[in-house]
Amino acid sequence: MAKGFTLWFTGLSGAGKSTLAQRVRDILLERGLKVEVLDGDVVRQNLSKGLGFSKEDRDTNIRRIGFVCNLLTRNDVVAIAAAISPYRAIRDENRKLIGRFVEVYCKCDLDTLKERDPKGLYEKALKGEIKNFTGVSDPYEPPEHPEVMVDTAAEDVDTSVAKIIAALEEMNYIPAAAGGEYSADEEETIKRRLQDLGYI
Repeated sequence: MAKGFTLWFTGLSGAGKSTLAQRVRDILLERGLKVEVLDGDVVRQNLSKGLGFSKEDRDTNIRRIGFVCNLLTRNDVVAIAAAISPYRAIRDENRKLIGRFVEVYCKCDLDTLKERDPKGLYEKALKGEIKNFTGVSDPYEPPEHPEVMVDTAAEDVDTSVAKIIAALEEMNYIPAAAGGEYSADEEETIKRRLQDLGYI
């Protein structure tokens, strides 16, 4: 039976975390793995109801997601977390707690995020109408050494998903698909990245 692990998507609001998490989940389910997705917005409505957006409350929320991911991982479930998780120290804390932890940084520039924002939250935050907005009036600390980095402003969803799946295969977290799902160029890029990280 496949061992559990945690796939942790981090990035600013609108960077594509939830979209990618759902697509990756579907592929892993097709391959016969047990998968649960913990979406940051859904967790806030249930597990973290009542928490605000102070640094302390944000940290508590991310620790709670990490706690659940650890339980799932221990029980051979793939836990996929999709949460802004702005602070590096708390993400690293979860990495130490869980062990089998793959960080996916969804990078996206502010102009693209503003274009994708139907509610105009970024514009309001930039005008000072919304306080404690991550990436504008509140800090976001990008990962220094993520296992996977996807640039969702420059890549389409399929390209980003293929990168993530390829990395999971290279790290032996998931079995390789018959016939492979990525090109030789993509495979070489992934291998170089994993060599830089010391995995191979």
